[in-house]
Amino acid sequence: MATPLTDQEKRKQISIRGIVGVENVAELKKGFNRHLHFTLVKDRNIATPRDYYFALAHTVRDHLVGRWIRTQQFYYEADPKRVYYLSLEFYMGRTLQNTMINLGLQNACDEAIYQLGLDMEELEEMEEDAGLGNGGLGRLAACFLDSMATLGLAAYGYGIRYEYGIFNQKIRDGWQVEEADDWLRHGNPWEKARPEYMLPVHFYGRVEDSKWVDTQVVLAMPYDTPIPGYMNNTVNTMRLWSARAPNDFNLRDFNVGDYIEAVLDRNLAENISRVLYPNDNFFEGKELRLKQEYFVVAATLQDIIRRFKTTKKGTPVRTSFETFPDKVAIQLNDTHPAMAIPELMRILVDIEKLDWDTAWDLTKRTFAYTNHTVLPEALERWPVELLEKLLPRHLQIIYHINQVHLDRIAALFPKDMERLRKMSLIEEDGCKRVNMAHLCIVGSHAVNGVAEIHSNIIKTDVFRNFSEIEPEKFQNKTNGITPRRWLLLCNPGLAEVIAEVIGEDYVKDLSQLEKLRDFVDDAVLIRDVSRVKQDNKVKFAQYLEKEYRVKINPSSMFDVHPYFSICVHVDVKRAAPGYHMAKMIIRLITAVAEVVNNDPAVGSKLKVIFLENYRVSLAEKVIPATDLSEQISTAGTEASGTGNMKFMLNGALTIGTMDGATVEMAEEAGEENLFIFGMRVEDVAEMDKTGYDAMLYYKRIPELKHVMDQITSGYFSPKNPDLFKDLTDMLLKFDRFKVFADFEDYVKCQEKVSQLYQNPVEWTKMVIRNIAATGKFSSDRTITQYATEVWGVEFLNDIPALLHAAV
Repeated sequence: MATPLTDQEKRKQISIRGIVGVENVAELKKGFNRHLHFTLVKDRNIATPRDYYFALAHTVRDHLVGRWIRTQQFYYEADPKRVYYLSLEFYMGRTLQNTMINLGLQNACDEAIYQLGLDMEELEEMEEDAGLGNGGLGRLAACFLDSMATLGLAAYGYGIRYEYGIFNQKIRDGWQVEEADDWLRHGNPWEKARPEYMLPVHFYGRVEDSKWVDTQVVLAMPYDTPIPGYMNNTVNTMRLWSARAPNDFNLRDFNVGDYIEAVLDRNLAENISRVLYPNDNFFEGKELRLKQEYFVVAATLQDIIRRFKTTKKGTPVRTSFETFPDKVAIQLNDTHPAMAIPELMRILVDIEKLDWDTAWDLTKRTFAYTNHTVLPEALERWPVELLEKLLPRHLQIIYHINQVHLDRIAALFPKDMERLRKMSLIEEDGCKRVNMAHLCIVGSHAVNGVAEIHSNIIKTDVFRNFSEIEPEKFQNKTNGITPRRWLLLCNPGLAEVIAEVIGEDYVKDLSQLEKLRDFVDDAVLIRDVSRVKQDNKVKFAQYLEKEYRVKINPSSMFDVHPYFSICVHVDVKRAAPGYHMAKMIIRLITAVAEVVNNDPAVGSKLKVIFLENYRVSLAEKVIPATDLSEQISTAGTEASGTGNMKFMLNGALTIGTMDGATVEMAEEAGEENLFIFGMRVEDVAEMDKTGYDAMLYYKRIPELKHVMDQITSGYFSPKNPDLFKDLTDMLLKFDRFKVFADFEDYVKCQEKVSQLYQNPVEWTKMVIRNIAATGKFSSDRTITQYATEVWGVEFLNDIPALLHAAV
């Protein structure tokens, strides 16, 4: 039986999500029972909580499909310019609660489930996270899809339907262990397979007279997921591709009795969509990763061109590509989908028979590229040898693009061979490689960074030679987060407190949070914000005790580092399976936790907790309970970050460096309302010139020396004193992030944090100032800027309402 509602929960039924209608509840209960019986073929005697979740999910989806169909009909009839967001990652998390909120159904569903004698929270916990992303890149894509639908853009997300998502992280004896994330094992009620739109994707083969022949074919099966806008009639589509082997697989082998070999060949073809970003330490891994990247763009471009050519009944099919950039905008989310550029050129030149110059003009006007990093290891470079084997025609096209590009540079800068070398798409040093970031820049009409500081770095440093020639091409689009998931869903108590003060419109216009500045000293608001934070901390403490068997004091400060998974210091991080140093950092955290948490003198005052398997649904619990958010990257190394924005919106204060979007957070809230420490970008640049010597800091700072000596002596690893030698050697001898240089300032800043935390009223006032300053960091603002400044698309706010909400 469900727990009876508290008075506060009953009050929330009259909230920004609307008043429950008796007829809506009755309709939902009827739909729930119908799906339980006829879709799941169960009754209440044998149904499990997962069955109830699926029945509810299908019931909610019933309210989506009519809007979904009508939205696509409207796009077909109006024929607007469409946006195609290409990303190898979409970190969607759970869908049920987000859909209920965006459709305005949550209160009615809560009441219906309550009347059925079930526990809504238990049903929501049955849903698997759709972890089709490693972290920030995929979560940003998910936020963008929500905003595009909410703003009424004709937009589509395209990616891969990985059979196994981001691995499940377990901590055993202090070490990270990776387990497969079989997120589809129970099925996915939100997706719809579209076998009628299955498409061929080609690999290998050879080039004969500029024709790609003798290829191996893999089929791309699309699965569509509806993306509802918030409280409007728009439901867009995320289309994810799954690899399938052709039906006529290797009959020759089958006929001679080698059935097993034929089946194994089939499995190899389908491995393309098997797992998210395989470990690429080995050549086979790199080949599979490149296959993934080409697979998604090849299928997507065929689909885009099919849709472009299709027109309303009674009118001719489009055969001219002259208007292609007027109807199609393709955004490349990092370099992973970069092969879309030579692929579109191949289609236009080899298949549609356009001349090179016309095809290149159309291609450049179609694509835009978002850069997400300045770190060298994250900028993709593919071996020419691998491309020649896997995609021989595309390598020819890349060579031609590069030749035309270098001819232009040579004309602008005669005899400047060094500039030509730096700007070439082909890196000649050692193993010849294709620089995918350079390909994206040359093949796009717009290039953007994701925070002001990051965009300035790529213009003045990383891609300086390119920006000098085409400065108008380079833009900034500071990242954002959707307030629907990252406030309304994960922190309904705070959302309600804000609505009581400034009204409900901020959910679709986050800039209205500025109105809270007038209430910073309001005693009622201070009390309510503080109460909500404490409620969230109590709830999270209960979760920790249940799931991690760790008891903490909810009155402690909750201090969270979002990249490494009280004062209660909570670390949340995953290490890529092939990233040795990251795994060692996690092992050090767990080793420190073992010592600190079991120390009788310290354990009652300080807890160190590593939250394994950090994911979207866990972040939705952690973030609302956090008091202090740690954003401590070395200045100039973090592109933007969005975790910092989520913590800020949910009432956490920030301790951090002036890096990524934290710089703009300080500008919006006032630097005095954040705890800023450490070097600035110019300080780091100066240190690069003069040199950084970690040993100088080690010898000069007693606390730092003591910490390092404890680690190196085996204090945290008595059975293996040299366990962390790789880490300490890196910090003392090879640390390009210059961690020690910021240590003293960080310690002093933490003292300021502790001092302010002793004054709850002043702390909460600073919290309110921060919340009031988060308006800029809505993904609605980011997408509006993309729409007007990059894509040139219109906002379609007039999709007619349905006569009936459910179909």
